[in-house]
Amino acid sequence: MPLSDVKAEAAKVLVIGGGYSGLRFARAAAAQGMGVTLTRRQKAGNDASSALRWLVCDPERGLVPPLSELVGTTEVLVTVPPDRQGRDPVFASLAPLLAQLPLQWLGYLSTTGVYGDQAGGWVGEGATPRPGLPRSQARLACEQLWLGSGLPVQVFRLPAIYGPGRTPFQKLRDGSSRMIHKPGQVFSRIHVDDIASSLLFCRQLPAAQRPELLNLADDEPCPSSQTLGYAAHLLGCKLPAVESFDRLAGELSPMALSFWAENRRVSNRRLCRELGYQLRYPSYRQGYRACLAEELSGVSTPK
Repeated sequence: MPLSDVKAEAAKVLVIGGGYSGLRFARAAAAQGMGVTLTRRQKAGNDASSALRWLVCDPERGLVPPLSELVGTTEVLVTVPPDRQGRDPVFASLAPLLAQLPLQWLGYLSTTGVYGDQAGGWVGEGATPRPGLPRSQARLACEQLWLGSGLPVQVFRLPAIYGPGRTPFQKLRDGSSRMIHKPGQVFSRIHVDDIASSLLFCRQLPAAQRPELLNLADDEPCPSSQTLGYAAHLLGCKLPAVESFDRLAGELSPMALSFWAENRRVSNRRLCRELGYQLRYPSYRQGYRACLAEELSGVSTPK
């Protein structure tokens, strides 16, 4: 039996935050034979037909799984963002418990927003973080907490995440999509299945070969108008009229404006060239085709 299979069978994985990316990772880990437990804020029954086990975890309400429920956990993935005060609720409530477990790997999902605005330039893990947005400043502080914890932590910095249920297709169909143009603006992105696959790839690496910081991004940063155009091509529908960002800025929400405020190309050189991970979806073109096929198949995907 291959060593990777032995590791998978022996692994007990805890996913703290079973949302879009966390659940996709959990399903991929379970498919490799790992025992997987996820957390969510509200109590709900476990599905006997599923390989996944759920626990309630809501630190803001003082609800934290007891150590007895976590015994034997060897791998942890933390997907929970900072709270409204910029603090990490998971670290404050669970780090002491995690320190008592036989952990071999802990992945923390962060954001490429910690690099700040790069005026469209390429940025790698060696760049000095210069987060401009408050939520990115909070993420950087959380990264530093986890990296200083003494646990076997890897921080994964993510750009825009897309996947089944998170594509432009529905808005194109119902006519609510908008094609916004801002000269020189590009976005990096990553398919949710490449997040799951690259995390599984990294946890199998010898500890000495795991970088503390790792960007997860595809090969082709580009304007959002380019991805929208390809989505319309796949659907065979018309594109909305092009609208100038400068003219629209006054209509956009503060959150939407914050996404357009920074411009960078995220390098995946460390992940793909140095470590040897092969992207399942090197660009939005392969990714969108797979998303559309899954959405049309009727397979239920988490929103």
